[in-house]
Amino acid sequence: MPEVAFHFNAPDRLGYACRLLRKAYLRKARLFVWVSEGDLTRLDAALWTMGSGEFVPHCRADDADLLKSRSPIQLGHRLPDERGAFILVNLRHDMPDDPAAFSRIIEVVTLDEADRAPARERWRQYKALGLEPLRHDLQLAPSD
Repeated sequence: MPEVAFHFNAPDRLGYACRLLRKAYLRKARLFVWVSEGDLTRLDAALWTMGSGEFVPHCRADDADLLKSRSPIQLGHRLPDERGAFILVNLRHDMPDDPAAFSRIIEVVTLDEADRAPARERWRQYKALGLEPLRHDLQLAPSD
């Protein structure tokens, strides 16, 4: 079963995701970022324009197979068929249909109540599956 971690109190979902993905890339992790169709283009652009020397190599899930095989981070609004090799970063309000298929799941939750209420429901769903989610309060965490 995967480890599930909720990163609560992110001031900005996409900004936090960029920093999280940069750290994961530097640790040589392989991630799939599950994002709404509306946020996909914004996240893609944000990863290209983070700052001097902070580019995060990535591709979209609908890119060519060769590019996907060489990219440590994939972005998509649909879950991938191949899941076991990925850490899932969930930027949506949905829960993945088969959480056990991922090696790890990171749920990013902002300060917005419209984001927090669905996160509480996902927390309950993970617990019902026998998973014990970890809680990381980003307001208490040191900044990077």
